[in-house]
Amino acid sequence: MRTTDTPGRTVQRKDAHSNRRRILATARRKLREDPDASLDSISQAAGVARRTLYGHFPSRQALIADLTREAGREVRQAFAAARTADADPVEAMTRMVLGAWTVGDHYRVLTALGRHRPGEDEIRTALAPARAEAVANLRRGQREGVFADHLPAPVLAQALEALMLALAEGNAACPWTDPTGEAAATAFLVAAGVAPPRAALQVQEVIGQDRAAGAG
Repeated sequence: MRTTDTPGRTVQRKDAHSNRRRILATARRKLREDPDASLDSISQAAGVARRTLYGHFPSRQALIADLTREAGREVRQAFAAARTADADPVEAMTRMVLGAWTVGDHYRVLTALGRHRPGEDEIRTALAPARAEAVANLRRGQREGVFADHLPAPVLAQALEALMLALAEGNAACPWTDPTGEAAATAFLVAAGVAPPRAALQVQEVIGQDRAAGAG
């Protein structure tokens, strides 16, 4: 015999899902601004009782672990969607930056937590594939003479990651608007050693190709 939820239970379940989503969204913002933000400050900002937050996340570590998994999944999916076969190093890095821009909130919290808690295995694991791909592209570009080689590729990748985080934070604060990531990707390529005219043209080409593919 098939049973169904009572109306009261259905409402409670919807409320629980809504509370969980609100807590995660608030935690993402609070921890991005302050990686030491407490659960109390997060519950207050989310407008939920402490017992409600603890009902979903029994500890701060559990909340951070959930955010890390969510952010890592979103970032990996964005990079996978942006990747294309036979791209040269400049195009590949352009697509990585634009991919990160589409999941800016997740990227920023993951990177901010990773910088503040470098020893956390889960955060390091979530960031590792993207960082390895960036270093590989930079090395390839340095060998081909399209990226600056005054720094080893891993060090250059760290510097460029910091630049990306600063650009994403600036854009989120809204003193300027870069919805597609065009300005950020151009700045990233120039910082990597690409001549400004070529950097701007490459970014415009990739955005144009993606728009045409989406329209088709």
